[in-house]
Amino acid sequence: MIYKCPGQDKRNVLAETLRCPECGYAIELFSDEIRARCPRCRKETSREILPTCIDWCKHANECVGENIYKEHLKNKSLVLKDKLLKDLEEYFGEDQRRINHARKVMDFSEELLRKEGGDWHIVIPASILHDVGIKLAEKKYGSSAGHYQEKEGPEVAAGILRKENFKRKDIDQICKIIAYHHSPGKIETINFKVLYDADWLVNLKDEAGLDDQEKLGKVIERVFLTEAGKQKAKELYL
Repeated sequence: MIYKCPGQDKRNVLAETLRCPECGYAIELFSDEIRARCPRCRKETSREILPTCIDWCKHANECVGENIYKEHLKNKSLVLKDKLLKDLEEYFGEDQRRINHARKVMDFSEELLRKEGGDWHIVIPASILHDVGIKLAEKKYGSSAGHYQEKEGPEVAAGILRKENFKRKDIDQICKIIAYHHSPGKIETINFKVLYDADWLVNLKDEAGLDDQEKLGKVIERVFLTEAGKQKAKELYL
């Protein structure tokens, strides 16, 4: 069966004007677009995403096609990441070190996703929220050890994701990654591997040290789960 809906009819596409948040230039954005780049300063801006039939209809994948559906989810995750980063900043308050770490892991996650594939709408939220368990772990156990982070993080992350209207099944996937992000082997998905490697790209210099290059090379071969992650680690540290 082929599904058709009015949203696929290009005659329904309308143009609207948004102001660039950086320079104030008027940017034309069509109703079938989520993001646009400012012609003047090149800053990318986006509209606020409201739920559409693609988000809730069980036939959305068949209706618009696999490629368009995946691109929609990717674009939506890139817009939602700004909201999640604000949620993270609010949660951690003045703990800038934790916030900066999450941003770095997010940046590496985006790079690895482009090379390895994976689901942007799962990996990007997971990368931003993967360490939210630290705050409760330190409060309850006086420790930021990985197994305490894994224990406390999923519930905190789920609350943030629910506030941003994530789907239940996506919340479950994201929180499962957070629940094992220090425990490779428990999850074998590419989404987990991308997040795990992105986290190691940030932590490697502190966990393994950089003085003994031969030893470091062996660590890279042992701990990284993706070829793109290994290659990036070698570029950065060897």
